[in-house]
Amino acid sequence: MGLNNLRPPRGAKKPKKRVGRGPGSGHGKTASRGHKGAQSRSGFRFKRGFEGGQMPLHRRLPKRGFTNPFRVEYAVVNLDTLAEVFDAGSAVTPEVLHARGIVRDARLPIKVLGRGEIAKALSITAHKFSGTAVQKIAAAGGTTEVLA
Repeated sequence: MGLNNLRPPRGAKKPKKRVGRGPGSGHGKTASRGHKGAQSRSGFRFKRGFEGGQMPLHRRLPKRGFTNPFRVEYAVVNLDTLAEVFDAGSAVTPEVLHARGIVRDARLPIKVLGRGEIAKALSITAHKFSGTAVQKIAAAGGTTEVLA
């Protein structure tokens, strides 16, 4: 095999369909567009999503739900995770949580939830706390500080 005898596979190269070039071509007269109707006219374009007159998908499907544009997404941290990672008396801040890899996205505000038990006195600083989390942290002798 050499560069001088490379060929495309059989059937890969087809001659261009020359429409409107007389009856002998097989694509003469109406140029394969049929008779009358919008599709036979020059400049015709289907609208986006047009399905031949069938009710298009975006109109067939029901409208459902609502997306609140003011929803705040929180990075969630549970007490059992904090009890595993931090020693008693530690200061837990959003920066420390991100540095330790507990919270992946540093841009998200942090909410502490009350899953699990905590027996260590930690001073935790976060954007939001659940009620049970505040009770359990206080019962363990720790403190909570809410960031603005």
